[in-house]
Amino acid sequence: MGAEVLSSRAIIGMFYEILEQNTGTSWIDSVSNLFDSDQALETYPWIGMVPTLREWIGGRHAKGFNSAELNIENLHFESTIEILVRELRRDKTGQLAVRIGELADRTNTHWAKLLSVLILNGETQLCYDGQYFFDTDHQEGNSGAQSNLITTDISALPATVHGSATAPSPEEFQQAVSKSITQLTSLKDDQGEPINETAREFLVMVPYSLLSVAQTALTVPRGTGVSEIIMPDNVTTKVVGNVRLNAWTDKFATFRTDGRLKAFIRQQETDVVMKAKAEGSEYEFDNDAHQYGVDTWRNVGFGRWQYAVLNQLV
Repeated sequence: MGAEVLSSRAIIGMFYEILEQNTGTSWIDSVSNLFDSDQALETYPWIGMVPTLREWIGGRHAKGFNSAELNIENLHFESTIEILVRELRRDKTGQLAVRIGELADRTNTHWAKLLSVLILNGETQLCYDGQYFFDTDHQEGNSGAQSNLITTDISALPATVHGSATAPSPEEFQQAVSKSITQLTSLKDDQGEPINETAREFLVMVPYSLLSVAQTALTVPRGTGVSEIIMPDNVTTKVVGNVRLNAWTDKFATFRTDGRLKAFIRQQETDVVMKAKAEGSEYEFDNDAHQYGVDTWRNVGFGRWQYAVLNQLV
């Protein structure tokens, strides 16, 4: 008798089991908020900061919010694989499990793909205030003109070892990161108040060409595999390499990660669902094959630009 073909129920269960292991990239939650959606397009009335405390003179003084609308449209994403019935019947080496695992891995890293596109396009796409996400002339309310797009002249930095914009020395890179954090802490909200006054956790995202120097510059050995350095005033800075940013050779981004809002928004209308045309289906009858597909409705958008700085090395 021939080998028993693995049922579609078992295959779908295998997919969800691997999916729940959440083998996606760890930085996603650090730089983005996830919001549920129940319609094709969500509108976010982007609100300014709450007012600071003032001396009670003449009763309470209620303050409204400076608002600008942010619209994010849900898009439909899918991925489908086809497996011949004879391949199912003959699979004795776990190749099917490998392919289903790869499909789950692709699904888990989809958010990273969408967010990385936003980061790469941050200098050319508008955010909620009508400026490019990474720009030199943001302004809201009483903030004054502000920039989250800066440059660092490597040759002007005090360092015992000098490198180049594409290969800075660890000393130079550490100073460049310090400049990015200083820029973040200088930003103000629409009331002219420091928006990152309580910031203590930052993430430095680099292309892989800069990962080694970034790790050397920012790593304190902790035996956990996490690259981070504890700076004065209990400020923690972590570094992560993003292979999707490898088009960058001389720039990196720094994000505040401990704010209630984040630099980006993830919006999801439906959870990831796997569907099958499998045993007993008309598709199997016509093609002697099964199809397994995943799909979801989701999208991403720019959130709080004040929590991100792009640093161009020159």
